[in-house]
Amino acid sequence: MSIPGIGEIGAATLISEIGNLRDFPSGDKLASWLGIVPNVYQSADKYYKGRITKRGSKVARWILTQIAQAAARKKNSRLKEFFNRKMKSIGYAKAIIALARKIVTIIWHLITNDEMYQDETGYQKGEVHKRKIVETEIFSVDERIKIISGIIAIMEKKEEEST
Repeated sequence: MSIPGIGEIGAATLISEIGNLRDFPSGDKLASWLGIVPNVYQSADKYYKGRITKRGSKVARWILTQIAQAAARKKNSRLKEFFNRKMKSIGYAKAIIALARKIVTIIWHLITNDEMYQDETGYQKGEVHKRKIVETEIFSVDERIKIISGIIAIMEKKEEEST
């Protein structure tokens, strides 16, 4: 959910539709499985790139396009900059799909490497930025269960108070 455009519903839908992202050897393979890569026909010296393949889950593709549209509206975001560059050359609809594919590969990378998304915003052209190193805290399974059960208890308590 650290990626712009992804909320609780989007994250839950993607996790339920895809399952374990570590089953895929790369983000490109995941994008291909979801069907948001173009059909490519090649024979000898002729090369044709067609529409997206639309393989995989229809719901996952739908939620990814919704996430991409939300990310394209986020101010001062690198994803918005990517979208704007693509939109100038290929149009709005294709740029949204390109952004959705980029988001899928970013999600795969972040989950397989246990990282958080860092958006370097507010830079000037030609300005050099040092990359931030983000350390993630590693929790054991017991600690994760304890944290989740604590969150559930808080939610149940708030629900009882509101009723």
